[in-house]
Amino acid sequence: MKIALAQLNMKFEDKPYAMERCREMTAKAAAQGADVIVFPEMTLTGFTMSPQVYGEEKENSPSLAFFQEEARKHHMAIVCGIIFVAGGIATNHSLILSETGEVLADYAKIHPFSYGAEAKHYAGGTELASCIMRGVPTSPFVCYDLRFPEIFQAASKKSTLLTVIANWPIARISHWQTLLQARALENQSFIVGVNRSGKDKTLTYTGDSMLISPEGEILAHLTGEDALQVVEIDPAQAEAYRKKFPLKADRKEDLYCRFFQEMK
Repeated sequence: MKIALAQLNMKFEDKPYAMERCREMTAKAAAQGADVIVFPEMTLTGFTMSPQVYGEEKENSPSLAFFQEEARKHHMAIVCGIIFVAGGIATNHSLILSETGEVLADYAKIHPFSYGAEAKHYAGGTELASCIMRGVPTSPFVCYDLRFPEIFQAASKKSTLLTVIANWPIARISHWQTLLQARALENQSFIVGVNRSGKDKTLTYTGDSMLISPEGEILAHLTGEDALQVVEIDPAQAEAYRKKFPLKADRKEDLYCRFFQEMK
C-alpha cells in the first residue's frame, strides 16, 4: 500500500483556497501511484470555532461531495476532516472514502479539546469506527484523541492501520511526535499522523506529520509548510509482528475495567 501524507498549510476558514491545494496534492499523489491520501483535521477550514458558519449537514455536504469527486477522479482512497452539524449540534469528523467515493468510515472525534475551547462548540462522538480500506483494516482518529490510549487499544483489535488527523500546534509538538510513536508501539499497528502547517489567527503549526511502523520505526517525517510524501508499507508486517511478539495476548482487560470501576 502506498500512503500519501498531505501536510497542508490552509488559509484559516478559506474553503476555496484549501480545496485548490487539496486538488493539487491529490493529483501529485496520484502521479506517484498513491493508494490513499491523508489530509489534516478540519481539512478545508483549519481549527475553527465557528461550526455554525462552516459546518455542513452530512446529507448535503459540499465538502464531502468535493472529496468524493477527488477520490473517483484519481481512483484513490481519501482520509479527510469535515465539520458536520445535525439538529444544531456540531461534531468534528474524520472520514475514510474509498477510491470510488464511498464513505467507508465516519468517525466523530470522541475527545473535543476542552483546553482550547473546542468542547464549547463541538459535541464529542460516542463510537469508534473501522473499515477495510484498500484491503487493510483501518480506524480513524482526530488530534486530541491521541492522548487517550484506551480507544487505540480497542480499535487495534480490528485495525492494523490507525490514522490521526490533526491541527496540533508548535507549543506541544514534541508531545505529538512522542505519542504517535507510543501508539504505534503499544498497539503494534501502523500509525499515520497528518498535521497541518502554517498559521491561523493565534497559533503556529509546524506539521511534523509522521508514518510509524508497528515496531516504532519512523518511516516518514515531513517538514515544510506544504509537504507531500508517498510512503509504501507492507500491511502484512503488522500481523506478522503481532504473531512474533504477542503483546496483546498478555493484556488483562477485565482487570483493568475492574480497577476503573473501583476508582470511581
